[in-house]
Amino acid sequence: MRTLPLALALSLFSTVSLAADIADPVKEVMKITEDNWNSNDSDWKFILDPDPLARLFSKRFQTVYADAAKHPAYETENNQPGDPFGYDIVTASQDGCPLQDVTIAPGASANGKTDFKVTFKQWTCIDDADLKDSVSEVHFDVIEEGGKPVIDDIHRVADGESDSVIEEMQSIAKGE
Repeated sequence: MRTLPLALALSLFSTVSLAADIADPVKEVMKITEDNWNSNDSDWKFILDPDPLARLFSKRFQTVYADAAKHPAYETENNQPGDPFGYDIVTASQDGCPLQDVTIAPGASANGKTDFKVTFKQWTCIDDADLKDSVSEVHFDVIEEGGKPVIDDIHRVADGESDSVIEEMQSIAKGE
């Protein structure tokens, strides 16, 4: 008799422990981004390579990226097309310092989307005091798709204005 409640409790615990945290894709993207800015160019991992793109991003994001990727920003050393951006889409830059003071905070949920606000300092190795202490802000739209959380869009905030990586990719796909 005691085995049934114990089995149910273990089953419930394993189900809960295997459930994905809605912040997981944002945490993984930020971990990759932090590692990239802490390493040299040869260790760089692209968050939009096939594996992370398929696991961490929505089908909509993947489709728009595939269209944008037909217009690469550069050619690689092996004469293969590069990605459509030519810069890190999280930090919105080609240059930077190791990221400092990274925070990930869930925001409002509406229309099946949860906003995650990420802040960090990316210029701490620069001698300019204003730049050194500046805080970058990025928002991730996270949705549930196929029973797991995925990133549906990324918005960089600068000077009080927010952009959209989806919209940028749509412009790239149009050749703009």
